[in-house]
Amino acid sequence: MTNERRLTTEEKALKINLTPDIYGCFAEIGAGQEVAANFFKAGGSSGTIAHSQSAYDMKVSDSMYGEAQRYVCEERLTTMLDIEYESLKRRLPGKYKEARFFAFCNTVESLNYHKTNQGQGWVGMKFQLGLDQPPNEIILHIKMHDNSHKAQQETLGILGVNLIYACYFAHHDLDEFLTSLVHRLPRDKMEIDMIRVSGPDFENVDNRIIALNLVKRGITDATMFDLSGSVLQPASALYKKNILLMRGRFRPVTKVHIDMIEQGTAQFLKEKEVDAENVSVVVELTLKDLTADGKISDKDFVDRAELLGTLGYTVMISNYLKHYKMVDYLSTIARGRQMGVIVGIYNLQTIFDQRYYENLRGGLLEAFGRGFGHKVKMYVYPANNVENGNLYGLDNFVVPENLVGLLQYMKDNNKLAPIEEYDGRLLGIMSDDVLEKINAGASIWEEDVPEAVVKAIKFYELFGYANKETV
Repeated sequence: MTNERRLTTEEKALKINLTPDIYGCFAEIGAGQEVAANFFKAGGSSGTIAHSQSAYDMKVSDSMYGEAQRYVCEERLTTMLDIEYESLKRRLPGKYKEARFFAFCNTVESLNYHKTNQGQGWVGMKFQLGLDQPPNEIILHIKMHDNSHKAQQETLGILGVNLIYACYFAHHDLDEFLTSLVHRLPRDKMEIDMIRVSGPDFENVDNRIIALNLVKRGITDATMFDLSGSVLQPASALYKKNILLMRGRFRPVTKVHIDMIEQGTAQFLKEKEVDAENVSVVVELTLKDLTADGKISDKDFVDRAELLGTLGYTVMISNYLKHYKMVDYLSTIARGRQMGVIVGIYNLQTIFDQRYYENLRGGLLEAFGRGFGHKVKMYVYPANNVENGNLYGLDNFVVPENLVGLLQYMKDNNKLAPIEEYDGRLLGIMSDDVLEKINAGASIWEEDVPEAVVKAIKFYELFGYANKETV
C-alpha cells in the first residue's frame, strides 16, 4: 500500500473521489476555486462533488448567506458552512441516507495586485464520519506567505485537499492529523494559527492541546484561547486593542502573580491613550516555560491553563522566547494602540543583558528598537533581593555603565515605570517553592496561592497533589 503520508495532492483528491460514500459541496470565496479544481482534475469527481460555487460579488454573497459587515471572518465562514451543509441535506434527502456528507468552505483575502496586504482567511469543514450521524466541524485560520496571487491560490488548493483528506483518513490521531494537514505546506508558504474542532466524534478532544501543538510543531508562533478553553485567533481577538501582556511560567499561579496583574492593570488604565473599554489583558506562556525535563508536557500545560482559566484570564502560547519578538508581533495586531508589558525586576535584568542579542546585527539597540519602538510601556514589579533580602525595584535597578544612559532614556521617555502599588507581604512568594511544598504534601502552600487556585489544584488533582496525598 502506498504510504498515505506521501500521497500527492492529486492522489489524495483521487482517493477521496473513489471513496463511494464521501459526498459534498464546495463554496470558495476570495482565492479562486482551487480546492474544488483539484478534485475535478483528479478524475472521478462526480462521485464526490454535488456542486461547487464562488459568490465573489458581495450582493450575491449577501443574498446567499445574509448581509455582513466583514466578509473574511469566522462568523461568515460558519454561516457558509451551516447553509451549504443544510442545503445538501434538503436537496438530496435520498443521498443523505447512503453517503457521508461534507461542506467545504473558505473566505479568503489573497494578495492584492499592489501587494499591500497579507493573504489570510478562514477555512472550514462540516462533515459526517458515520452515515446518518450528526456532523463535526473543523475551522482554521490561515496566513499565506507566498509573494504572488497565483502561488497563494495554489497553496490554498493544497491545504483544502489536505484538510478534507485529514478529516476522513487521519482524524483518529492528533499528530497524524496535523502532519497530514500541513503536508507540502512549509512555513514559508502558509501558517495556521488557529484550529478549532467540535462535534460528536471529537468530544474528548481538548482544543488547547491542539493550540499547543501548533506552536510545538512550528506551524505557528503564537495562538491563544479564552477562559472557557475556546481557541481564539489572535489577530481577531486582539485587533486594535490596548493590549496588556504578562509573561511567566505560572507553575502554579500565586498571589504575587495576581498582584502583579492587578496593580499593573490599574496603572495601565491611567495612561491617557488607553481606553478602559478596549483593554485586553493577556497572560502568555512561552514554549520554553512549558518545558519540563527537556520535554513539553501536554498535561503540565493543561494544568496551568486550568488555573489561569479559573481566574478568568485569556492565555497565549508563543514561540517568542525574546521579549522584543513578542512585542513586535503584538504591535502588528494593536495597530498603533498603546500597549503595556508587566515584568518582574529580575525579568527586566534579563532584558538588559546584552548576551541575549548577540545574534542580532544591531545587538541590544535593535532589540530595544523593536521591543520599545512602538507604543509600549513596561511596568516593573519589585522583588526581594536574592542576595540581601532588601527591596529591589526599578528605583535601585543597576545596569552596566555603558547602558546607564539607555536606562535613563527609557525612564525619561515613558517606556519604563515602577509599579507603584504592591503588596510587600507577597514578595517572598516563588512558584518553584510553592510547587515543592505541593509535592512534599505540606498544606502550607495554600497560603501562597489564591483561594480559587487552591480549590482547582485539589479538584483537578494538579501538579501531583492527589498522588502525594494518597502516599
